[in-house]
Amino acid sequence: MILTFDHLAWSASDLAAGTAQAEAALGCAFAGGGSHDLMGTHNRLLGLGDLYVEVIAVNPAAPPPGRARWFDLDSFSSGLRLTNWVARCDNLETALALCPPGMGAPLQLQRGAYRWRMAVPQDGRLPYDGCFPALIEWQGAAHPVQALPESQMRLVRLQIAHPRAAELRAALSPLFTDDRVEIIQGAKPEMTALLDGPNGHIHLC
Repeated sequence: MILTFDHLAWSASDLAAGTAQAEAALGCAFAGGGSHDLMGTHNRLLGLGDLYVEVIAVNPAAPPPGRARWFDLDSFSSGLRLTNWVARCDNLETALALCPPGMGAPLQLQRGAYRWRMAVPQDGRLPYDGCFPALIEWQGAAHPVQALPESQMRLVRLQIAHPRAAELRAALSPLFTDDRVEIIQGAKPEMTALLDGPNGHIHLC
């Protein structure tokens, strides 16, 4: 497959408050993270074995980026909510050529030791109301999961509901397969992640 599950994006209206809420819900401390100067955002991370979840928010201390922020964060105002998921690829241009229109153009980003390219839509909104994954191409060997503490938490399932579920499945199936991802028919776009950890099953939504 061209795409591999990379991470989940838990959007927050405020990073400190969102991280505190996430830690209380999961019973785990988030670590790492930092600022994304090009996007005017900042985040905190939690390792989930082969992938991770980030709490991400607009950084009020950063200057406006002069463009729409990723994950449609400019329109986000509802506390803490699972809004997006991200898939990695080896060649961003090759993957984008096989994706639906509206994925955006590749941008070069860097934070500390991490370097990556990511496709960000001009308006910040990914196809299928944000239910199609954002694409990332990590450059070099460094990846956040390598530096994150062991949380004992693992993703069991990401369930994505959408009114056009069949279209979304058809668009994604040539690029990505992962038994943990389930696309179902729903009245509105919605994501729910089921995690398993020391305290049993926990839902992210």
